[in-house]
Amino acid sequence: MRCLYFNKGMSHLMEDWTKEQIGERIKQEQKLALYFYTPLCGTCQLAGKMMEVVEAAAGQFTYAKANLNYVPEMAERFHIESVPCLLLFDNGRLKDKVYAFQSVPFLFEKLASL
Repeated sequence: MRCLYFNKGMSHLMEDWTKEQIGERIKQEQKLALYFYTPLCGTCQLAGKMMEVVEAAAGQFTYAKANLNYVPEMAERFHIESVPCLLLFDNGRLKDKVYAFQSVPFLFEKLASL
């Protein structure tokens, strides 16, 4: 179950996952959008807001995020070259990796393509 919390008047549904949660949930979720970021990355702040819009409108995925500073082994495991990075999984398999968060419609198209 996802928890709703408030930050500066905006609702957020994406949970921050630990490396253990990432490993377990990749296997469990049919469709997973996993967003990697770092808190001091300005582009990540914008991409995070875009992900909030996508999550609110496109419910067919489980959405989660992870601060790459706390899970550096995930960068190696998934060959993450930079942040922001969105990994899209279908039945436990990595299907796509997005670095350029061009627009919300672009992200909708990426999700719809899986």
